[in-house]
Amino acid sequence: MNTLQQIAETLESWVWTSGISIGEETFPFVVILLLGAGLYFTLRLGFIQVRRLGHGIAVVTGRYDDPDDAGDVTHFQALSTALSATVGIGNIAGVAIALHWGGPGALFWMWVTAVLGMATKFAEVTLAQYYREVKDPGPDHPAWEGTVSGGPMYYIEKGLGKRWKPLAVFFAVGLGIAAFLTGNGIQANTVADVMRDEFSVPLWISGLFTASVLAAVILGGISRIGRVTGILAPAMATVYVAGALVILIMNWDQVLPSLALIVTEAFNPSAGVAGVGVGAFLVTLMWGARRGLFSNEAGMGSAPIAHAAARTDEPVSEGVVALLEPFIDTILVCTMTALVIIITGAWGDRIETELAFTGGHMSYLEELDEGRFSFYVSAPEEIEIVDGVPTETGPGARRLAWNEVAIDTFYVDAGLSVPFTGTILPGENVAVGEDGTEYPALHGLAPRNAAPLTMLAFQRGLPGDWGQYIVILTVLLFAVSTAIAWSYYGDRCAYYLFGTRAVLPYKLVFVGMHFLGAVVPLSVAWTIGDVFLGIVIIPNLIAVILLTPKLREITRDYFSRQPWRS
Repeated sequence: MNTLQQIAETLESWVWTSGISIGEETFPFVVILLLGAGLYFTLRLGFIQVRRLGHGIAVVTGRYDDPDDAGDVTHFQALSTALSATVGIGNIAGVAIALHWGGPGALFWMWVTAVLGMATKFAEVTLAQYYREVKDPGPDHPAWEGTVSGGPMYYIEKGLGKRWKPLAVFFAVGLGIAAFLTGNGIQANTVADVMRDEFSVPLWISGLFTASVLAAVILGGISRIGRVTGILAPAMATVYVAGALVILIMNWDQVLPSLALIVTEAFNPSAGVAGVGVGAFLVTLMWGARRGLFSNEAGMGSAPIAHAAARTDEPVSEGVVALLEPFIDTILVCTMTALVIIITGAWGDRIETELAFTGGHMSYLEELDEGRFSFYVSAPEEIEIVDGVPTETGPGARRLAWNEVAIDTFYVDAGLSVPFTGTILPGENVAVGEDGTEYPALHGLAPRNAAPLTMLAFQRGLPGDWGQYIVILTVLLFAVSTAIAWSYYGDRCAYYLFGTRAVLPYKLVFVGMHFLGAVVPLSVAWTIGDVFLGIVIIPNLIAVILLTPKLREITRDYFSRQPWRS
């Protein structure tokens, strides 16, 4: 397993870390490609995300829907399915991660990725609609098979020509694998972990329940998926947004100062909680851009598969619906999450934490200078502690960290009243006191990160336990809805690669992988999933950029004809 983890981390560094070095920091090529493509589409399409935002809202309301048009779902259901995959864990955990590493200013750069991503979403979804394949269903046509197939693999092959098919196959294989991992197993693992930690529910029970729900939905095909996500996505977003709005209204006087802080920190940042770069501008920009791109998925080629199934004869009409996704996902929902974290003081705050030596949040740092650290270094053989404080500090010292933040003082009790004296033995996952007592965990003040940070903010912002349960509920709904949406992405990839005979087996394996994901550790799966998501961006954006002349032609024709008026 360690070898596989090392291979996965090496691949991830090639895909998500390799790039252009500026000073001590590296700006990844994938992020440059995504932002550059978004700017390119924005300029070539004449800021379509601004000019046609209102038209997208009009289309998604169903005002122009025609039930006789080809397709499996309505505009609203297609948007809901795509949003089910994007509005999810990234909005709860991704924003918190961006603030943890890049500070409040990271949100500003998430906004930038959203605005540029709106143009990218329009481009890829319009092409997916234009080059999709529609099958005329017979009376015995099974519902689980669907009648429409579309996405990057289709516009790569049909738009660029047969000689480009290897690139289309490469995309379909990559996204199909990512669907099993990032879009499925990891979601099940998140649900199972929350249910175990909060309610002591065994992992296999959570996995069996969510896998059963998943099977009941996805075996009904995209029509059933669209109906379920058309209810689930608005419901889960309403619960989460309502909780955030209550907190913001209760602290209305802090909203504008927090927004001002976000803008100020975007260009003149102080250090993130982890102290990385001590406020380096590029670090704040990179973390905001990376988490924003992961949150709205613009350019990844996943959402076009869902939008290709929309019931319409006008590709551009679905493109303007799709450009709403980054707006809803990042500019609205992510902003609310960030404001709640900043206003409640959860960001940057250290709270009493059990420091379990086998916990996934523990790592080791090497202290540099001026409060800076080198991350992800190997563990020292031992760490000596006297009266709770490490004896070795300063440049070159290796420190134990929680959520990538060095722990200053260690205690043996949850009340933080008895400082620990003894030796921490990382290789044995234990701390040995001076009297010989072994401790599988110590205690100390540590920051939260990812979903626990957002949960802490909601707990502080709402009375009683309401905040905790709102976040738990939305984590569960987001994770299940994400798996539902990604099942469709994966089965369309299987259909493209192997034909009709592969769809039902893929769905069954997908359900099995969901259960497996709930009961096994998935640290490697997270990394491998990120690798494949990064890889598929490249063929997708290459195709969309090369097809931009055709895209502009389709767009000009649609808005000159104005078919919605007829």
